[in-house]
Amino acid sequence: MVDRRCLRLTVVVDLRSRVRADVLARDPVDQREEESVRRFVELFDALSDPFAEEADPVHVTASSFVVGERGMVLHKHRRLGIWLQPGGHIDPGETPWDASVRETVEETGLDVRLLDRPADGGPPPPAHVDVHPGPRGHTHLDLRYLVGGTEADPSPPEGESPDVAWFDFGTALQMAEPGLAGAIRMLREM
Repeated sequence: MVDRRCLRLTVVVDLRSRVRADVLARDPVDQREEESVRRFVELFDALSDPFAEEADPVHVTASSFVVGERGMVLHKHRRLGIWLQPGGHIDPGETPWDASVRETVEETGLDVRLLDRPADGGPPPPAHVDVHPGPRGHTHLDLRYLVGGTEADPSPPEGESPDVAWFDFGTALQMAEPGLAGAIRMLREM
């Protein structure tokens, strides 16, 4: 009989190794991401449970760059009052890439799917990495994934920010939180 605790530990260790390797494999788009990759690994390695919001004020989060013919989707964060990509915390047992899709659907109402999946069907690498302060004194180690598959207008459910829209990349660059500039320029060139 397989001990479920051992199985969970193996899955968490494998996920942890996968995320660390994916972050180290990033070719940073600018100096901010270069510094974020360095800080991500340093902080990540010190965490006992990096994916749990309650375990430590420093934790991994996941977000999405929703991209398409219309540009990219941004939403105005309810608490912070700034325009960002959709994203949030990772639920127990969830991978960061799955959390990025779930959070996007929850915050935008859009039916999206992950892009950049490898040919073997494995998880996609993050399209961007950022370390930044979060609400309540937290530090977010944010893994950002590419998602798409729709050109529909966002329709966020009640309780989410109603300010969600598609923006061409030039407008997104002007509206978004300045820390997204390098990522938006990268997305525009893709």
